[in-house]
Amino acid sequence: MVILIRKRHVAYLVLLCCFVAGLSAVLWHGNAAFTAAFAPEEGTPFTVVVDAGHGGEDGGAVAGDGTVESGLNLAIARRVRDLLTFAGMPTAVTREGEDAIYDPGSTSLREKKVSDLHNRVDLVNAIPGAVLVSIHQNSLPSSPSTRGAQVFWNRQEGAEALAESVQTALNGAINAGNEKKAAQVPSSVYLMKEITVPGVLVECGFLSNAAETEQLRDPAYQTKLAAAIAAGVLTIRN
Repeated sequence: MVILIRKRHVAYLVLLCCFVAGLSAVLWHGNAAFTAAFAPEEGTPFTVVVDAGHGGEDGGAVAGDGTVESGLNLAIARRVRDLLTFAGMPTAVTREGEDAIYDPGSTSLREKKVSDLHNRVDLVNAIPGAVLVSIHQNSLPSSPSTRGAQVFWNRQEGAEALAESVQTALNGAINAGNEKKAAQVPSSVYLMKEITVPGVLVECGFLSNAAETEQLRDPAYQTKLAAAIAAGVLTIRN
């Protein structure tokens, strides 16, 4: 008997396998401190807001081969959202498509970037029980060999534990032999400073590293990243 499997179904199967593997690794370590910090009031579910950094005219970092950060952010963010939704976690996103979310009256690039950031802050802060996961790509042209995924937390209660959980998952799935530590996000990062909810910023890799840029462009690698991030976030539920 010959069984025909559509390419889309194969992709979903791979996505699910990556997700289950990543989730199992993270839940094995467990994070009671994070769970306690995020214990919601009865009847109040968490909503994970998945933020694809940059967008539109603000492409963010650019790799040597022309790969633009904003598109990678969106591809990974969509996968994170889909996995969390599959697991039953309420989710929201800051942007659905390629464009940023600035006000129509914004004209210059600066005005658009400022408006976009303000709107993201307002969106996140308006959601009860929100937790922010912001997806980005790193760049360090002075050190083209630097690579790996790193997580940063803001100053809200519970964010550090969340960052450490996601970092643990990324170290196991992505950073083997190049493990990184979660760190506090610099105060200059407006979105992370201004939101009033726990938030983490995930730098998924370095666009200044040609080999890692090639990986980041690979849909299968994007899925692997997303599975690790989602697995780290889902310790909320345990």
